[in-house]
Amino acid sequence: MSWLVAGSLIPSLVICWAAAWWVRRVGPRWGLVDRPDTRKDHAQPMPTGGGLAIWLGVVVPFALGQVVLACLSPESPPSWIPDVLAMHLPGLIEQSGRLWTLLAGGTVVMILGLIDDRRGLDWRVRLGVETLVAVAMVWDGWRLSLFMDVPLLTGVLSVGWIVLLINSFNMLDNMDGLSAGVAAIASTILAVVMLMVPDPVTNQPQLFVGGFLLVLVGSLLGFLIHNRPPARLFMGDGGSYLVGYFLAMATLSATFAGSELPPHAILAPLCVLAVPLYDTATVVYIRLRAGRSPFEGDRSHFSHRLVELGMTKTQAVLTIYLATATCGLGALLLHQVQWTGACVILLLVACVLLLVAILETTGHRDG
Repeated sequence: MSWLVAGSLIPSLVICWAAAWWVRRVGPRWGLVDRPDTRKDHAQPMPTGGGLAIWLGVVVPFALGQVVLACLSPESPPSWIPDVLAMHLPGLIEQSGRLWTLLAGGTVVMILGLIDDRRGLDWRVRLGVETLVAVAMVWDGWRLSLFMDVPLLTGVLSVGWIVLLINSFNMLDNMDGLSAGVAAIASTILAVVMLMVPDPVTNQPQLFVGGFLLVLVGSLLGFLIHNRPPARLFMGDGGSYLVGYFLAMATLSATFAGSELPPHAILAPLCVLAVPLYDTATVVYIRLRAGRSPFEGDRSHFSHRLVELGMTKTQAVLTIYLATATCGLGALLLHQVQWTGACVILLLVACVLLLVAILETTGHRDG
């Protein structure tokens, strides 16, 4: 399994790291610059085309892999290919069409984000394009099953899930290293789950989804080299849309329950993504309560509220990393426990979020 981890992580990390250097140089010429204002934390104009680097870190390794795959014969693979990979060559060829459909959708939302970074788009346009992409992907067969034969309901929920995660990671992108770091933690945990939970049909680890997530992790780590505090490059809307879309599609592609797996294991993505979803829910609530549009930017995010409690920005980001990991680790056990154990895991996640909410409320009352 080490060959899968290294082969997925290292190429995407190096490609994204190198591409980010290039984006830092050419981004400002293309108008991809985030200028400071009263609701932003940076004091100087910052290149904001990091989403393009993340996209290249994911797409280029798969493109190179596709070329190699086209040169191989599944019936007689060369000896240098590990046996565990050789047995999956027919499956890789079969799944390559779906992979490029997934990447095509990601390309659309990344370009949408770049245009938003460059010109600024009305929220209705952004939401409309995101919904169209989500509908196209669901129409192509990417959807939640939820153990029910109600295509309309599962289709609507799947579209809502994709759009929700796109916007959740966009909202989370408000401090150096935050959105990319949380996405890297979530993707890593989900990848581990995929390699631990066998596919009900083949009874083999879910290498396709796990490998995709590891490639995403590598690209995010390459970007974080440039985005860690103090950041030299922002991912921008192009990056946050892309990351949210990829995580949504990975969770729709994965099998968390079924056959010999307990049905409650399907809740694993909610554990892993609990913190971004908490941030989105609380930000939308705060804005609506104040009579503002939920799409109007402000400083009401989880990270900003932690800073108001007296934390530094770095401490706030690390706290959110830790909360993400704490909630997400429960997903590693959901497929191994009965309902009582699953309830304990879900209660643990809820307690972490309630603890954060109580601390935030206390901080506001004291202020």
